[in-house]
Amino acid sequence: MNTATAQQHFQQWLADINHACGEFDGAALGDAFSGEIRPRQLGALRFSHVSSSHARLLRTPREVQRSSEHKYFAVFQLKGMANMAQDDAREVLMPGDILLIDSARPSDFTFGDASQQISLILPHDRVDQLLRFTPVEIGRKIPAGSPVALLAQQMLLSSTQLDEVSLAESEAVIDALISLMRPALCGSDSNPDPHERIFRKSLALIEAHIADEALCPEMIARDIGVSMRGLYRVFAKKGLVIAQYIKNRRLDICAETLRNPQSTLKLSALGYTWGFSNSSYFTTAFKQRFGVSPGEYRKRYS
Repeated sequence: MNTATAQQHFQQWLADINHACGEFDGAALGDAFSGEIRPRQLGALRFSHVSSSHARLLRTPREVQRSSEHKYFAVFQLKGMANMAQDDAREVLMPGDILLIDSARPSDFTFGDASQQISLILPHDRVDQLLRFTPVEIGRKIPAGSPVALLAQQMLLSSTQLDEVSLAESEAVIDALISLMRPALCGSDSNPDPHERIFRKSLALIEAHIADEALCPEMIARDIGVSMRGLYRVFAKKGLVIAQYIKNRRLDICAETLRNPQSTLKLSALGYTWGFSNSSYFTTAFKQRFGVSPGEYRKRYS
């Protein structure tokens, strides 16, 4: 393949990458470039098989700014080798390795000869919720051969081979993958930072009393022994407002109940069960968060 043909092929591959994964820039590394991307969606599972040789993909601050969707890419290396960098982390991916990349930060990928990957899109909000807003180790690979990598790759490959999957089943796969990778992504649970300890104590208290109508920021501050101002500051450091977090957590639990086909809880009782004192407010808040009413949401999963 001559230089002009390689560049033309690369530009088409780059356009396909941008369509499936978001904004990237890059370059072909010589005349030996080859590349293909096969995007697919199964319910909530959005993934792409990415094949490439001798190419570089860049996500600079410009591309980050032009992308509206904040998400993570879970990169599963299948064949060949790739170099990936984000922030101060630089890793060489070999078959079986897994890496998490944050779309909201610049990144740099270089593909060696005959590299093959699956890039799985993980919703940023869902990762935060399941990891309980614990800081995530971005750009650090989960090495092939580790129990987490073996199980996660087996689960993903099995899922991608299915012809059809329901929305509820696909969401369950995403949740299972995130939960499975949690020990590797979050590192040690020990954190000497006092703000982080207050934050985790607050989350634990919220979980323990989430169905209590009396749960509020004042109750949490009193039980933990911090000022209201200090509590708000701790949540603000995570980009959260505590009252909004409590409301959204209740709504997410209600949504989980509605997705469960075995649940017989009536809609009229659902909001009250999880701490909402007014059914009209619950319905309005649910629609604001999920775009549909609780009844319409349940029908999606029935």
